[in-house]
Amino acid sequence: MQTRDSMDGQFNAKTTEADFAKLNPGVIHPLTGPVFIKGAKPGDLLEIEFVAIRPEPFAFTCIVPGLGYLPDVFSTPFIVKWKIENNFATSDQLPGVRIPGAPFMGVSGLAPSKDKLKEWTKRENQAMATGKLVFPPDAGGAIPATGSAATEGLRTVPPRECGGNFDVKQLTAGSKLFLPVYVNGALFSTGDGPFAQGDGEVCITAVEMGATVAMKFRIHYGEAARKNIQAPRFSHSGYFNDPKWAAPRNFVGTMGMPIKQDGSNDPENLNLATRNAILQMIDLLAERGYTREQAYCICSVAVDLRISNVVDVPNFVVSALLPEEIFVK
Repeated sequence: MQTRDSMDGQFNAKTTEADFAKLNPGVIHPLTGPVFIKGAKPGDLLEIEFVAIRPEPFAFTCIVPGLGYLPDVFSTPFIVKWKIENNFATSDQLPGVRIPGAPFMGVSGLAPSKDKLKEWTKRENQAMATGKLVFPPDAGGAIPATGSAATEGLRTVPPRECGGNFDVKQLTAGSKLFLPVYVNGALFSTGDGPFAQGDGEVCITAVEMGATVAMKFRIHYGEAARKNIQAPRFSHSGYFNDPKWAAPRNFVGTMGMPIKQDGSNDPENLNLATRNAILQMIDLLAERGYTREQAYCICSVAVDLRISNVVDVPNFVVSALLPEEIFVK
């Protein structure tokens, strides 16, 4: 299956920050599908095995104002344009950085039933009513552009029980994804393939690429209903990436705790701990001569966030690990 990049081809080697004003957000996450899986029915569990993922030679990473984990810190657009060659990504915008490839599909999911569509729409509307950032249905850029699919269809930004935009970087070639089926034929779609990503994807984009993906499907009849499986599962029989990158080997790390700028505690707040770990990693990269925008992008494509503890109250710890071997002289 051929898939497009997450911005549907709106970025290319000539794109600059000035072009961000012309971006059409309605076409984000173009998906290839749906694929009708013969014999699949509600209550089944669909196994998707990713056999091979072949990247296209151009990719990008960008900071989009208003999005990402630190939108209050980074309010201006920034773009990194990557050249993918020999399983590494390099960019003139990040001199001295070479990102190893571990391609995966950021979005993979099945269609919801009408009941699930209604249920999930309700809960997302409730979240939006409390002031949370939620993207409601929008016919702009939808395919088809008319009818209930355009006006009522769930957006692809959040993952859900049937799959979607989970951005789990371990879903490389050789991995298996297991999704509960809600409609006849399952209706599988995929897209948004990163060439590489840090666990967290903090600036909102990874090394975003178009890709060709080969998959195998297997139906586990009645298993989702029988075992009450209501969320995605995944596995990999080997290493999802070369162990020296997956571990990683030769790294430097920062720790974040739920401590506010004024020195007071916000006990057990993993969001604040995560924020502090990222900000400290950005500081570390700035010490090495990178701008804060460059550092934020490096965090998004190469830094892995880890929950180090959720028991040492009041200060839970989130760590950020940066592999030193992405830097070349």
